[in-house]
Amino acid sequence: MALEIDPDLPQADILKIKRMIPHRYPFLLIDRVVNIEVNKSAVGIKNVTVNEPHFDGHFPVLPVMPGVLIIEAMAQTSAVLVVETLGVIDQDLLVYFMSIDEAKFRNKVGPGDQLALRVDVVRGRGKIWKFRGEARVGDTLCAEALFAAMIMTEDEANAKG
Repeated sequence: MALEIDPDLPQADILKIKRMIPHRYPFLLIDRVVNIEVNKSAVGIKNVTVNEPHFDGHFPVLPVMPGVLIIEAMAQTSAVLVVETLGVIDQDLLVYFMSIDEAKFRNKVGPGDQLALRVDVVRGRGKIWKFRGEARVGDTLCAEALFAAMIMTEDEANAKG
C-alpha cells in the first residue's frame, strides 16, 4: 500500500529540512516530511540506498539498515514536526534524546526500501517532547519505539558543556 500524501497539510522537502534541523550527510536520515499535523503527527520519508556508509559493514553480504538509525530517522522526523509546530525555522535548534523505550525491531530494512516514519506526539510542552514512532515499508511494520527529546538552542547546549 502506498503512502497517501495529503496536499493540504504542510510538508518539508530536503531544503526545508536542512533549515529545520542541523543534521547533514552522512547523518541526515530523512529525505522528506509529509502530512505534518502541527502538535500532532508527521510522516518522514527515508529512501534507503546501498551507497549509505553503514552498509559497508552492516552487513556486506546482506545489507541491513541498523535499527538505531531507524530510530534516529524517527527522531529527525519528530524534530521537523516540533520546529513546524513552534514556528521556529532557521533558529539553529538542537534536539537531544532523553530516552528510548519499548523499541522493537520487527523486520529488516535494506537498499531499495522506502521507509515511512510516522511519529505521533504523546506529550509536548516547552522544551521536552515525547513521541511514539513507527517505521514501515509499505504495510510491513519494521520498527517502533517511544522516545523523548529535549529541544535547545545552540547557546543553551554550549552553556551545559
